[in-house]
Amino acid sequence: MTLVTAFRTRTRKDETAAVPTARRRLSGGWTLGLLLPLVVVILWQVATELQWMRPNQLPSPKAVFVEMWGLAESGELWQHLEATGWRVLWGFLAGAGAATLFGALTGYSRLARQILDPTFQALKAVPSLAWVPLFILWFGIFEASKITLIAVGVFFPVYLNLMTGILSTDRKLVEVGHVYGLPRRQLVWRVLLPGTLPAYFTGLRSGLALGWMFVIAAELMGASKGLGFLMLDGQMTGRPQVIIGSLVLFALVGKLTDAGLAWGARRALRWQDSFGAMGR
Repeated sequence: MTLVTAFRTRTRKDETAAVPTARRRLSGGWTLGLLLPLVVVILWQVATELQWMRPNQLPSPKAVFVEMWGLAESGELWQHLEATGWRVLWGFLAGAGAATLFGALTGYSRLARQILDPTFQALKAVPSLAWVPLFILWFGIFEASKITLIAVGVFFPVYLNLMTGILSTDRKLVEVGHVYGLPRRQLVWRVLLPGTLPAYFTGLRSGLALGWMFVIAAELMGASKGLGFLMLDGQMTGRPQVIIGSLVLFALVGKLTDAGLAWGARRALRWQDSFGAMGR
């Protein structure tokens, strides 16, 4: 029996019973998760009706909805969403791909870690906006500079989590793999990969969140479309409802993409008998 098979050992009866339980737990989690945003919207509406803040500072939820609905009907909103979405997608793929390569290399090889990791850790401390002048100088104000900036934001959490996940793999499992005479490729596939996947997916989710954060800075580099540009346009034209609506859209789209990645992580890690699977 291989180590991966041992990790995945579970009776068919337990799996069948767990499916409806997991579905009920997921449905209940979404219901409870909507509670806090609903309370925030209610308090927001109360604050605007009682005029705790001026409308030009905090417009009502209705005013925000009407403004964004108008942009959606004209088609302008979808253009901004599409532009931002593609930038995040390509930046995420580029950053996560590079991070996977270097994270696996530095996690597996001590020599590579000694050579590369100090430099990566130093670059990780550089603020996102500090890269903007350099990327504009190198790539201009077009899409290449924006995607590169997003990729930089995605890179570091994925790299760090992957490298740490490899280094944190249980040494006893590696020794058992050696006892079974597993070749290096099989050792990576059957021992290191299963032990690293939880940390890797955590890094991917953190990197995706930073990708949505970095896209705002990226769209300040001469963009004419995108949610970040829409926020800046709302500031320049004195439309706070556009600013708040863009923030809400960032939150919604970011949550949806994170939920998709979390769903993929649950599918890939369904063999894992963890504390989280107990539904506590």
